[in-house]
Amino acid sequence: MKKIVFALSVILTVAIMAFTNDTGYAVGDYATDFKLKNVDGKMVSLADMKDAKGYIVIFTCNHCPYSKAYEDRIIDLQKKYGKAGYPVIAINPNDPGVAPDDSFEKMQERAKQKKFNFPYLYDATQEIAKTYGASRTPHVYILQKEAEGKYKVAYIGAIDNDTENNSKDKEKYVENAIAALQKGQQPNPSSTKAIGCTIKWKK
Repeated sequence: MKKIVFALSVILTVAIMAFTNDTGYAVGDYATDFKLKNVDGKMVSLADMKDAKGYIVIFTCNHCPYSKAYEDRIIDLQKKYGKAGYPVIAINPNDPGVAPDDSFEKMQERAKQKKFNFPYLYDATQEIAKTYGASRTPHVYILQKEAEGKYKVAYIGAIDNDTENNSKDKEKYVENAIAALQKGQQPNPSSTKAIGCTIKWKK
């Protein structure tokens, strides 16, 4: 009897691990395009940005203290790389039923308050976050645009290694990754651990 119980517990554990295993893109995968509503009410997709060489896709939100700490740095990324062909696209994946401050209306307020210079999109169904495999806010995916409308994942992870933005010796992962891509090289590192609040999934 004990052996049967043990065997069942092992099977259950494996099933739970398989069910909860993170899925999504890995570096080198090709990402599909999306069409999500921006805070200005317009629908935005990767294909809309025809002059882009790549994209800095950042899953972020309003309420998370980590996301707030990175807002100015995200604005700076757009200022530095938007015109260079690597625009920022921010996506809020959180369910407002769980995090009321992350509603579309609150997104509009935050974008206006902080004068966001990049699209701030609402992933209402959370399907894009699930497809990408995002788990935190902020969570970055740098995409390199290739021929025939293909978008190759070049980097996944954190913006930098300084969540408090007070270190002079911070490693600027995203900036270093873009610099490598501009030289025709592969980012190194190509992935880091995203540090931030967990995404608030629909219950």
